[in-house]
Amino acid sequence: MSCLRTSVSCTVPLPPRPARASEAPRALPHPQPARPVSRRPLVLAITGASGAPYALRLLDVLARNRIPVWLIVSSHGQRLLAEECGIATIEELRLATGGDWSTVRPFPEDDRGALPASGSQPTSGMAICPCSMATVAAVALGTSRSLIERAADVTLKEHRKLILVPRETPLSLVHLRNLVTAAEVGATVIPASPGFYHRPTQVSELVDFIVQRVLDHLELDIQMAKRWEG
Repeated sequence: MSCLRTSVSCTVPLPPRPARASEAPRALPHPQPARPVSRRPLVLAITGASGAPYALRLLDVLARNRIPVWLIVSSHGQRLLAEECGIATIEELRLATGGDWSTVRPFPEDDRGALPASGSQPTSGMAICPCSMATVAAVALGTSRSLIERAADVTLKEHRKLILVPRETPLSLVHLRNLVTAAEVGATVIPASPGFYHRPTQVSELVDFIVQRVLDHLELDIQMAKRWEG
């Protein structure tokens, strides 16, 4: 097709010249990652309700399976770990959960400006295990006084999975109402009440029963406990 005569010259674009063997290829303006993007992190919070072995086992499984975790341990949660598991520091917690924390990133509870506090930071959800009744109340009311409470509030408002593992007995009417409110706004409540149909013979099997349910609801394909076979 001939070009019209105008004051602007019309040229036909030439095909790109094949690169010589000695020439390095040009970099793309937006280079693609060399490997697939890693899975979004899971926010894991440990609070002061009795049930430290559940938290310890859950974190152990996540770390050993290299699931990205943003870890927040409250001051009462740290005391709980010390009293129930003999774990007094974050470093001792790391050693007790396999030692390899390359996929685990701890955050201080009082830093409300940390990554888990922002809804613009994508996560795969949040689990609070164990979850104290004070934390349940904060989640139900959206108080956001600490990083744990703010992260839970963010998880709900972004319509992500929020799993609460309460351990309290008996439950007062206040507890029950707060749990109902939390469930109504989107949280999944998994009470630390293991089953016995698999005929457990040691405490670790009871712990694994609950941790397995948490993993299932986080949609993590990790098999660690015996299931009902009919």
